[in-house]
Amino acid sequence: MDRIGVLTSGGDAPGMNACIRAVTRAAISKGYEVVGFVKGYQGLLYNKYRSLTARDVSDIIHTGGTILGSDRCLEFKEWDNVGKGKQNCDELLLKGLVVIGGDGSFKGALDLTKAGLPCIGIPGTIDNDIGCTDYTIGYDTAMNTAMDMADKLRDTIQSHDRCAVVEVMGNKAGWIALNVGTAVGAMAIITMECDHTLEEIAGKMKAMNATGKHHFMVIVSEGVAKIQKTTVFEIADRLQAATGVETRATVFGHVLRGGNPTLRDRVSATQMGYHAVNLLDDGISKRVVGERGGFVVDYDIEEALKMTKDFDMNLYKIANDISL
Repeated sequence: MDRIGVLTSGGDAPGMNACIRAVTRAAISKGYEVVGFVKGYQGLLYNKYRSLTARDVSDIIHTGGTILGSDRCLEFKEWDNVGKGKQNCDELLLKGLVVIGGDGSFKGALDLTKAGLPCIGIPGTIDNDIGCTDYTIGYDTAMNTAMDMADKLRDTIQSHDRCAVVEVMGNKAGWIALNVGTAVGAMAIITMECDHTLEEIAGKMKAMNATGKHHFMVIVSEGVAKIQKTTVFEIADRLQAATGVETRATVFGHVLRGGNPTLRDRVSATQMGYHAVNLLDDGISKRVVGERGGFVVDYDIEEALKMTKDFDMNLYKIANDISL
């Protein structure tokens, strides 16, 4: 019997398990056996996998993380190792492979396709930084987790008339910072995509303080630190020195990767996983599944890797204008 393989690669994201479940059950419904490779491309390279039945993926749709494990396998960038992985898949009689991950994972899928193994990519990353899709699996859960934590933090800064400088994940894109900052009514949102100066933010804090606003929240995307060679702790110190307002830095960090996926992540993961299996069953490969305007779509992997995503400057302007 032909088999379909599935793996999760790169950073884990809530909803990956829901996607594994959808891929597994969609494949079984079409008469395939399913194998899940352990630890992403490492499992493919070293032939570490597990058979997945419909019961193996029961009761995982609501869980975070990935039951298959995930990793970044630098060895798979070498063509000889791609060939070794392809040979392992041939021995397992794979009809095709579904890769759940980000752009780096898709590059591995592209190499495998060139080596002769049909592959489909599914975007799974909390950063929502994949150009070919409006939405990535895990993004909604991460934003809701950050929002909930920021709401709790507000209780403390309000009680003590403080400013909180909060770093959220988003290494190469500020989508989490933008939406969370808007949702919690942040006084300022700092991302790689938007021009800002700490002097401007400090001036805004002083003006708001004069009108009776005595506690503040600043949301910062983690990628800012690398670009500007600074940290949220340094940003907090500079704002406190400029305004006299007691300012503390908080890093939410990898907690945003965890937790039970939201309804949207579960549904999107299910739709994308089902679509990926349909493509392979129809003999279509070298595609990345995505979402455009609420519909599930797919693109050639090479085309998808070249696509970019415009930052929502209108939402940024709205959030900035109404933070008075």
